[in-house]
Amino acid sequence: MTVLAAGGNAFDAAVAAGFASAVAEPGLASLGGGGFMLARPVAGPTVVFDFFVDAPGLGRGERPTPHFTPVTVRFAGAQQVFHAGWGSAAVPGCLAGYLHVHRSLGRAPLATVVAPARRLAADGVVLTPAQAAVLSLLEPIVTLSPEGRSVFAPRGRLLGAGDTMRNADLAGFLDAVGHGTVGGFGDPGVAATAESAMDVGGGLMTAADLAGYRVVERLPLRQDYRGGHVRTNPPPSFGGRIVATGLDRLSSQPPLDGSPESFVRLATVLVELTEGHGPGDGSVGAAAAEGPEAAEGPEGPEAAEGPRAAMGSRGSGGSGPPPESRRPRSVRGTTHVSVIDAEGNVAAMTTSNGSCSGVFVPGTGVQLNNVMGEADLHPRGFHATPPGTRIGSMMAPTIVTTDGGGLLALGSGGSERIRSALTCVLTNLLDRGLTLDAAVLAPRLHWDRTRLQVEPGLPAEVVERLSSVWPVSVWPGRDLYFGGAHAALRSADGSMSAVGDDRRGGVGRVVEVG
Repeated sequence: MTVLAAGGNAFDAAVAAGFASAVAEPGLASLGGGGFMLARPVAGPTVVFDFFVDAPGLGRGERPTPHFTPVTVRFAGAQQVFHAGWGSAAVPGCLAGYLHVHRSLGRAPLATVVAPARRLAADGVVLTPAQAAVLSLLEPIVTLSPEGRSVFAPRGRLLGAGDTMRNADLAGFLDAVGHGTVGGFGDPGVAATAESAMDVGGGLMTAADLAGYRVVERLPLRQDYRGGHVRTNPPPSFGGRIVATGLDRLSSQPPLDGSPESFVRLATVLVELTEGHGPGDGSVGAAAAEGPEAAEGPEGPEAAEGPRAAMGSRGSGGSGPPPESRRPRSVRGTTHVSVIDAEGNVAAMTTSNGSCSGVFVPGTGVQLNNVMGEADLHPRGFHATPPGTRIGSMMAPTIVTTDGGGLLALGSGGSERIRSALTCVLTNLLDRGLTLDAAVLAPRLHWDRTRLQVEPGLPAEVVERLSSVWPVSVWPGRDLYFGGAHAALRSADGSMSAVGDDRRGGVGRVVEVG
């Protein structure tokens, strides 16, 4: 919001949020991760900036077997082993993506866009209980290296709620980025240092990987539905395709309403999409954002509305342990921000750092991702993907224009639940005609390949009808499990609104400028 108020456009604001999230939410976001921005400039075509991660190993002759560091993450009542360390890191794309978007569509000086993040890194972020809970969950990963311990456990213990988290190396790196003295991880000095650390640590990434990384501009996937013109993330990622396929199947049926049979039709499509899916295959703006996929709980969204702009953004939260059947299958950090400015520029951006690798690009304060250690993104086996190949993702930043003149930006985290969250919200808006806040807050469904997971709040007759078709688990409360759909809306009359999903500590803002 600071960047919007300083005269930046929606793309400046989204990039600034990306930089800031890398500082303030290091368990979820990093310049060493990857992501996507779906951008709809007022003047120019709608485009997807794909800056997700690449498989590493360019320039290596006979590739060594990468070294994973197994780390046990303990949930309430369960534990899971994750792959961290140097061998888990894919070629990062976030920094390259932010700089590419800013060069292509930004308006504010880069130093202005980076300044809030640099200030946070230098002055520190006071951790909320929710943020502290995320770091506690990831403690064995984020304290794996000396760099991690210096940031997250500077006095020999993990930082907790109320403690101030600083990252001096990251502040210096951001200052250099903002002033143009560092142009990215592909700069020869940075790339050579990173490759040396990889060689020592048993990773595959090379200076050639970093120097050769490119942001890809793609045409968005298009799907018309109930008077809405949906644009979302295309292949090689698969989340947008799944959502678009679901809407296409529903479009041949009567519009959904609140009846039991409508919920059966919606659930049927969610089941079909899940069973058929495999990863191998203003006057400023409106914005929304979110976070991790296994360690957040609800925080009430704060909202301030004015006549000209809106923004929503995430903060992490903590909730009670899920029942046995609902234990998380992965802990991946994902963040989303949606922005619409007064001119009508729209940005929907989703980024991820995986579960974090625990290792840092030396001298930068930037923690790398562990996407090469995420089994569900590598169905053919770890490191089977050729070097330089873009990895697929479920992330699906989405923009919708309506025949009535509405303009919507939305997206979600939640791993496999992204497809369900977005399908539920879009049908709530385009079929049922709910308001933005009602559409985001309404109970959601998700098929986990065994049971239909159902949030509380549906009428008893709906739950009874669903239970007659599938095994059903009704949750005791709204939960981060079901994603976090953060959305910004400019209505046909020009009014702005934004909703940050409280399942993931989202925050919505509308700001008057001038």
